[in-house]
Amino acid sequence: MRVGGVILASTLLVGGAAAQGSFVKPTCELHAGHFLVNSGFLYIQSAAGRRFDQDRQKDLRDANRTLTQAVQTGGQDQNPAAWYWLGRYYVEMKDAVGADSAFTRAERLKPDCKADIATWRRNTWVPIYNAAVALFNAGNTDSAIKVLRQANQIYHGEPQGPRLLAVLFYNSSQYDSAAHYFRMAIDASSDPKYTNDKKETMFNLAAAYYAAQHYDDAIAAYREYLKIAPGDPQALAAVAEVFMASGHEDSALAVYRTILEHADSSDAMSLFHAGERIYNSAPPLPDTATLGSGCRADARRSGRTLTVRAIAVRCDSVTRAAVRTHDAQAAETYRMSARAFEVGLQKLPGYRDALYNLANVYFVLRDSSHMLPVAQKLYAIDPMNRTTLRLMAQAWQFRGRGDSTLYYLTIGDSLLPAEVTIEKFDAQDQSASIRGKVSNFHNRPTAPMKLTFELLNAKGDVVASTSTDVPAIPANGEQPFQVQVIGAGVVAWRYKKG
Repeated sequence: MRVGGVILASTLLVGGAAAQGSFVKPTCELHAGHFLVNSGFLYIQSAAGRRFDQDRQKDLRDANRTLTQAVQTGGQDQNPAAWYWLGRYYVEMKDAVGADSAFTRAERLKPDCKADIATWRRNTWVPIYNAAVALFNAGNTDSAIKVLRQANQIYHGEPQGPRLLAVLFYNSSQYDSAAHYFRMAIDASSDPKYTNDKKETMFNLAAAYYAAQHYDDAIAAYREYLKIAPGDPQALAAVAEVFMASGHEDSALAVYRTILEHADSSDAMSLFHAGERIYNSAPPLPDTATLGSGCRADARRSGRTLTVRAIAVRCDSVTRAAVRTHDAQAAETYRMSARAFEVGLQKLPGYRDALYNLANVYFVLRDSSHMLPVAQKLYAIDPMNRTTLRLMAQAWQFRGRGDSTLYYLTIGDSLLPAEVTIEKFDAQDQSASIRGKVSNFHNRPTAPMKLTFELLNAKGDVVASTSTDVPAIPANGEQPFQVQVIGAGVVAWRYKKG
């Protein structure tokens, strides 16, 4: 899961050392070495077999008393067994902070017990992590963060806790904290079963550095990610964004060219995402007012004999040159963006958002020959959206067809009975859903209508279809809707009235 998406958090199961009603011996060799330490051990052993809770609690109190006495006044503060059994006491008391402190001392004094201690740490961590997940799933994000921090203190040998915490911090715009926990999650992902999760976490670490404006760290992190995911267009596009944000435009353009050189081997969605990033990286229009006033001030200081007219001519040429330079740079960026969308649409021809974005790229390029066919495809998919209609009108205007331009403007202004807006499209392995709204932008109620949706696979074949009835909508009102279908391989949609 890459940051910014939907978080799916699930609970975990406790492992082997959590057996209830029986005493679990250490898996490492551990000698008490002192009567107080031995007494503490015997009390913990006794507590495990107690039938009644009051007897168990008495044994645990006695264990705490004797073990605390051993390390505080009994000269056993360097005895690993004393700290180990004190850690086991805190586990029974569900005190994560106490367990962490005691186990840290025990492990430092007895490294051979590291694996055994890790098991007890995990068994203390799991219920705390599960409580945090429950808080998160209930919408209590702040409380979830607080509990996750406690969970990560006792155990961070697995990536789930720090990764979820990192995403929560990222989505709260606390990017430095997010980067810290993404790094912690990466360090905890050495097990091969976490390979895919580690890969995504490495991407997210780079994104956190970028969001925090730590550009050098972001570039380094993206390059580490690209070592295990060479050619990933999203990562390459992100690298280019970082270069652009840090003022290295030439480096950014070089990376964008690399993306397009390998576009044929990239999947459609990655190319669409890259196309968006490339488009958004276009340089902003220069502030010609500031340029002009600065030029005039310089001209008056350095050329006292210049007339007002001569200064105006000189400075107008400066601002025009700046605009021409901007337009040339922006056009190159927009053409690369268009290329990413074009190749992506060859792989996934019916994807509405990509068609919409490509039409807008052609619009800013004033590309009359390519804009109209794309706008027509968009119109066939999303015919009751007023933005779609405006793009159709603009495409015809580029062609010099005033009658067609007026036709689509009139539809969008008055003839369209209502506007349809698709707010969310969610495609799963065996199902898909669409959520949206129908808006009445007129000063009179609409008539009831029916919308029919077709869900398509990557080839453009209809996988499933469904319809929804839209009741009469009052003037300037809205009507939400949601449709769901069962079918494998759905990647796109289209609809029509009736």
